Amino acid sequence: MYPNLYYVFKDWFGVTWHGLSFLNTFGLLVAMGFVTAAIVLSSELQRKEKEGLLSPREEMITVGKSATFSELIINAIVGFIFGYKIFGLFFDKATEVNPQDYIFSAEGNILGGLLIAVFLTWVKWHEKNKQKLKEPERRKVRIWPHDRVGDIIILGLIFGIIGAKLFDNLENWSDFIKDPIGRLFSASGLTFYGGLILAAIAICWYAAKKGIKVIHLVDAAGLALLLAYAVGRIGCQVSGDGDWGIFNSAYVVNAEGKVVEPGENGFTDQLNKNAAYFLKGEVYTKDSVLVQVTDRTYESLDKVPHKSLKAASFIPVWMVAYTYPNNVNKDGVLIPNCTEEHCRALPQPVFPTAFYETLICTVLFLILWSIRRRIKVPGVMFGMYLILNGVERFSIELFRVNNTYSIFGFHPTQAEIISCLLIIAGTVLITIVKLRASKTT
Repeated sequence: MYPNLYYVFKDWFGVTWHGLSFLNTFGLLVAMGFVTAAIVLSSELQRKEKEGLLSPREEMITVGKSATFSELIINAIVGFIFGYKIFGLFFDKATEVNPQDYIFSAEGNILGGLLIAVFLTWVKWHEKNKQKLKEPERRKVRIWPHDRVGDIIILGLIFGIIGAKLFDNLENWSDFIKDPIGRLFSASGLTFYGGLILAAIAICWYAAKKGIKVIHLVDAAGLALLLAYAVGRIGCQVSGDGDWGIFNSAYVVNAEGKVVEPGENGFTDQLNKNAAYFLKGEVYTKDSVLVQVTDRTYESLDKVPHKSLKAASFIPVWMVAYTYPNNVNKDGVLIPNCTEEHCRALPQPVFPTAFYETLICTVLFLILWSIRRRIKVPGVMFGMYLILNGVERFSIELFRVNNTYSIFGFHPTQAEIISCLLIIAGTVLITIVKLRASKTT
């Protein structure tokens, strides 16, 4: 596992640059997911514009003005904060301090902050000065929907994070009550569907305000979301962020930390051997080393969720049973002879569900991308996205561990409930738009 770039460079190039530890692989892959979404969304919007489905809007803008005092101040403040933290992470942070804790602390490098503040202020002044006219002019410009992709992505990022945090804390209400400030401002704890719902509301509002036909926008956005989600899940898998599945009882971890097939009663013996890891509230010492107890604990060993599935002969075992060594959550038992910050691995292999979601969503994206030109009724593409996304996530939930709700004797997870609602919404949307299309032909 590569929880951050420090581990990537150490493994690939043999260098130990501790300053890279603040660049989490999960965050970088999520950023790449947003870039991927922007590329796909822009491409689809341009295609629809060429087909006459989307039109530009004329707006009045002022050109030739010099940089205002507020613009320079904002750039200076942003630059100072950025430089204060980035330079501090590379030159001032102690190696044992967690990068996320450092970012949210008051510590930093003042000189670095001033340098970046001056640089960004100069960039803004220089940019505006090049375009400066003797007399600023009001001009009418045509702005196409694809020109607004940057704004759409930023809205998706901001409201996606807010929604992801909101839904995660609703799903883990008891933890939120214990530490509301810590839960709100921690770097972890994100629920994809929460981000999707709130971001969708914000983007649809923006599109309506800017005269973009929402039905065509969401058709394009469905494709972008599928691929972006696949890329983001690579970050979950590579960093080991805890978004894995239930335990695979067809395998166990031996004394060397390798995943092997168990003997008779192997899985039960493994649970008993690591009982303090699995049972709620227990902490123990093994070979004079304190073993960390995971956040995912159980009332008794017979309540540990698991399925038994052996890997086919043509695929590697890790595709069905993985221990996530050096995971970013520091979840598991200590790895022998490891002295780094992330030195833990799960004592029992789990299903790598993030890997499955990357594969499934990539395939689904390729299928929808290949048929997109043949779908002529607006809204059908987005309806198909909702259905496929719901089916995909509902299927994955069969191999994952999440908090459940009690509803009329059923115990679904939050993701399963939303998955069912997405499938219903997608079906209803396709039915409605097809009925409307048939009436107009």
